[in-house]
Amino acid sequence: MSKNLEQQKKDNLQPRPPVVVVLGHVDSGKTSILDFIKKTKVVEKESGGITQHIGAYEIEHNEQKITFIDTPGHEAFSTMRSRGAKVADIAVLVIDSAEGVKAQTKEAISYIKKAQIPIIVALNKMDLPQANPEQAKRELEKIGIQAESLGGKVPCVEVSAKTGHNIKDILEVILLIAEMEELKTRGEEKAKGVIIEAYLNSKRGPTATLLVREGSFKKGDIIGAFSTYGIVRVLEDFQGKCLNKAVPSQPVVVVGFEKVPRVGEKFQVYSTIEEAKKGLGELKEKRTREVIFVEKGKKVLNLILKVDVLGSLEAVEGVLKNLPQEKVIVRILEKKVGEVNEKDIRLAKSGKAKIFAFRIKPDAIAKRLAERENVKIISFDVIYDLVQAVRTLMEKLLEPEIVRQDLGELKVLVIFKQDKKRQVIGCKVLKGEVIKGVIIEIWRGDDKIGQGKVVNLQKNKKETGRGSRGDEVGILYEGEGLIEQDDILVAYKENKKKGEL
Repeated sequence: MSKNLEQQKKDNLQPRPPVVVVLGHVDSGKTSILDFIKKTKVVEKESGGITQHIGAYEIEHNEQKITFIDTPGHEAFSTMRSRGAKVADIAVLVIDSAEGVKAQTKEAISYIKKAQIPIIVALNKMDLPQANPEQAKRELEKIGIQAESLGGKVPCVEVSAKTGHNIKDILEVILLIAEMEELKTRGEEKAKGVIIEAYLNSKRGPTATLLVREGSFKKGDIIGAFSTYGIVRVLEDFQGKCLNKAVPSQPVVVVGFEKVPRVGEKFQVYSTIEEAKKGLGELKEKRTREVIFVEKGKKVLNLILKVDVLGSLEAVEGVLKNLPQEKVIVRILEKKVGEVNEKDIRLAKSGKAKIFAFRIKPDAIAKRLAERENVKIISFDVIYDLVQAVRTLMEKLLEPEIVRQDLGELKVLVIFKQDKKRQVIGCKVLKGEVIKGVIIEIWRGDDKIGQGKVVNLQKNKKETGRGSRGDEVGILYEGEGLIEQDDILVAYKENKKKGEL
């Protein structure tokens, strides 16, 4: 009976379109590729095609649909890419074939690997004379992405967003991979998915772009996310056309949430408002438990965020969440739109927090109070600069790493004088160098006898700062272990390396 039930479930599965995220360095031409696909593959309505940016759209190629998540290429780069990769089935990594792999390319690859989704590489700007796709492939190979032409499994397509060269080949590879992945879902179940974009519309109220991952929903259904819930009053496709039903892999615009949900949250359909409220409470309780567990025993950087508009708050908070937090947790005590005020200063003082102001200034009272209470307000106009400043503060909380640097080896020729902790010895520098003040280890065969410090160093009976290979030197040694003739001494120093996240 259970086997029949399982088989029945499998029989009810329906194919769904692939969801694709396009990632890459900010100047790689990602946006140009997406624009070319939209221009040539989106069927325009009578009113003129896509009228607003909703974060995702559908295209048709060879009578098959593909959904693209259109992550912005501006200052919210890191946030939207990480969240985009989490909801996608396939990732297209765009690389400037003239410039090769960049730091943001590596970031994008790490997001894709975490999401564990297939990758297609688009080697863009092939119209440029300096394009060097083979060099780009070799650079990719060094960071674990091996092209098919080099014996790997990653398809690489040489394209030009400017001329449209081979853009259709990318679409065909996407459909081929989607077929191999056997993307299927039960379309008649209650919908689940992810919030792609959200904002407050002055006329319609809280508005959100949802990507349906499984199931379906319609106008009038009750929907809930982590931060809010509501009844679907408006249901539109990415071109603003009214829909009867939202189906798997489809990006839709929904109006009806009680307040603006947060980008990246999961949503689902509930049977009743009470059920949605209960689900909301359970999610919040679970999130609280997770936060408490994660923060135990870790260093914490407390921040207060004040920004100019709600959209900036989403972007700033999202980017900060994507900073590595295995060693230092970023805890946001307060996040609001509006200028820095007296209340923010008092909270920062009691919570030992830094105030980060994005495109706004403190009011006069807050400024004076901050100076008196020694509370730091750091202002920014660019998200990248803000994130770098947070990263620097996080690294300052880390203990410096001690890195050993081997300097040289010496052979003990003679023991001049010794007591319990100090010895005067004559040595020959076999390789490298020895410097006054460094640490030396005593080795007798394969056994380490002890270690200590070079308190003083002489060459030709005169004090010196260092001895080099071939020199005979006198050393005043202080430390553990008694040195004997023919022992080998290894000289090294310890360098403090700034903590890294």
